[in-house]
Amino acid sequence: MSARIKICGLRTTQDVAAAVAFGANDIGLVFFAKSPRHLSLDEAAELAQTVPLGVRKVALTVNATDAELDALLERVPVDLLQLHGHETPERAAEIRKKTGVPVMKAVGIAEPEDLEALDAYMAVCEAVLVDAKPPRGGVLPGGNGLAFDWRLLEGRRWSVPWMLAGGLRPSNVAEAIRLTGAPQVDVSSGVESAPGIKDPDMIRDFCAAVREA
Repeated sequence: MSARIKICGLRTTQDVAAAVAFGANDIGLVFFAKSPRHLSLDEAAELAQTVPLGVRKVALTVNATDAELDALLERVPVDLLQLHGHETPERAAEIRKKTGVPVMKAVGIAEPEDLEALDAYMAVCEAVLVDAKPPRGGVLPGGNGLAFDWRLLEGRRWSVPWMLAGGLRPSNVAEAIRLTGAPQVDVSSGVESAPGIKDPDMIRDFCAAVREA
């Protein structure tokens, strides 16, 4: 059985159509003003209407306040909240309780000791996203096209579903799955021709590579 596929940072109806046509299971919508993939609530609400039933809509937020989350969920029907900031396990649990929406926490990895942070989030979240740590001084918490040493994940098994992200591309995703055993993979910049501009051919090639892995 092939890994579940999330295409993140979609901005147009053409992006969504390509992702769905080539077999993506999850559609990621970004709500972070500093990102080239950022959507307004109006844009996201319109885009969400084009996502067919059975494809999960994931909202990526960064240190969002309760008011911001309320406004988002009032306008945009999402199936999963992806927390991509400095949210603590306590904050993740609070968001899950307040919103009633399942939560996935992104955790940046660079060294073996970074893996320890995953356990605390697994106790309170439905899923975790294992991502590459952003570069020092970088403005984007994710979507930087950086990978980490996938060998850090070899042989590891965790108590909740987990997703691999960070520097994945059509050319390396099969190797990443082979090394880590990732049951889910997440790509954003790896299927773009320019920051925020998705390339349908790259989406096709990525999804094909996952299925063949």
